[in-house]
Amino acid sequence: MLVTLLVSAAEPSCYSRFVNEWFCWQYVEDRHEQITDALVQHVAITLAALALGVVLAFPLALLARRYTRLESAVLGFSAGLYTIPSLALLPLLVPFTGLSPATVVIGLGLYALTILVRALLDGLRSVPDEVREAARGLGYGRARMLTRVELPLALPVAMAGLRVAAVSTIALTTVGTLVSYGGLGNLISHGVARDFRAELMTAAVLCVVLALVLDVLLVVLQRVLTPWTAGTR
Repeated sequence: MLVTLLVSAAEPSCYSRFVNEWFCWQYVEDRHEQITDALVQHVAITLAALALGVVLAFPLALLARRYTRLESAVLGFSAGLYTIPSLALLPLLVPFTGLSPATVVIGLGLYALTILVRALLDGLRSVPDEVREAARGLGYGRARMLTRVELPLALPVAMAGLRVAAVSTIALTTVGTLVSYGGLGNLISHGVARDFRAELMTAAVLCVVLALVLDVLLVVLQRVLTPWTAGTR
């Protein structure tokens, strides 16, 4: 009995062999390096996946706008990718990318296409025709029209889609634990497997906080890039 009491006194007060609380600040203090590493990995994979999604979605949106007959095919392709279960998609990529962060980045980048292609296409189509006519009258060519007129005016709609894709990608990054690169998902998976409530709850809360922070940053970025929309809100 004395040995048990001594061991119990030396263990953390809210997580140990004898207690297993959901909220435990001592767990955060004791495992802060592990939590920080998981958080950094989660952010890096999320941002890389979003960047890949934008790079892939942009030409697809331009293609759908230029050739209307291809619109259904492009949107159907991007939506079809989202129907592939992540439990199947990531293992399918492993033979080509190995057990690496690239597997998760590519998988999540493909999932983001469903939202980003539609958002970019809707944004480009939201530009008034009279604005395009005025630009043509000023001698704007196709490339200059796109970069100097259409893209800036399409940003509000496109950024709205990017915000949705960002929140979705943060949540989906947790499935990267299938290939050991899930960021906070690794902690969630470990917490579930070991019934470690403090680890599970801490990682889940950090995912929510991370989604909120990224959404706020994107709102600020949108306001900086589109100052002319401030008066319309």
